[in-house]
Amino acid sequence: MTSIPPAVVGDAASRSRRPRWLPLVATVGFVVLCIAAGNWQRARMHEKEALQVALDAADRAPAVELPRGVADWRAWRYRRVVVHGRYQPERGFLLDNRVRDGRVGYDVVTPLALDDGVRLLVDRGFVQAGADRAVLPDVRAPAGDVAVEGRIDLPPRGYVFGNPPPSGPLWAHLDVEHYAAAIDAGVLPIVLQATGGVADPGLRRDWPAPDLGTQMHQGYMVQWYTFAVMAAGFWMVFAVRHRLRRASS
Repeated sequence: MTSIPPAVVGDAASRSRRPRWLPLVATVGFVVLCIAAGNWQRARMHEKEALQVALDAADRAPAVELPRGVADWRAWRYRRVVVHGRYQPERGFLLDNRVRDGRVGYDVVTPLALDDGVRLLVDRGFVQAGADRAVLPDVRAPAGDVAVEGRIDLPPRGYVFGNPPPSGPLWAHLDVEHYAAAIDAGVLPIVLQATGGVADPGLRRDWPAPDLGTQMHQGYMVQWYTFAVMAAGFWMVFAVRHRLRRASS
């Protein structure tokens, strides 16, 4: 008579003592988690869709005079405005690693001194990099009193992870707070992307349309819902096989 090894007996005993409801509870918990994550992504998608509509409307609205005394500029993002002042090219800089139509170059940022003494950083446009990266382009700013039309953007505040602190004529990112501290002068916490007004030859001003990444949230939403369906499907397959196995034994 053949004896059953103790290890096999132990494995069978442990399987028999394992709660049969445990896989079901784990599957339900995972499905609920995936659905909750998918719902959160869907809510964020709808929020950004509504904000995208507002930004698109602001981008199409006619230009108005730059408002003063604004405490929260978020409502003015992508609004088109007209400003008057004098460029201060000696305090300007270049934003590195900008791309237009596959060409790498720089955005030329120059402060505009307004009539109340406050500075406004104006992104005057894009210039392509030369063959020698050690030689920076010299795009002279229009002299005298100028009128600049453009749209308001809100640059990220503070240090940007992965980039060194801005210094010199070449910056990796636009940090308004750091710039204001460097020049020891008042600077508005916005940047104006120039679109018109005084001529600025040699610079491209074809700014990309506002994009908040709603497609990204849609993709994550579909992904989480897919995980939930797959988990439920795997459980159904497992349950059917288990029933068939018990019926045949």
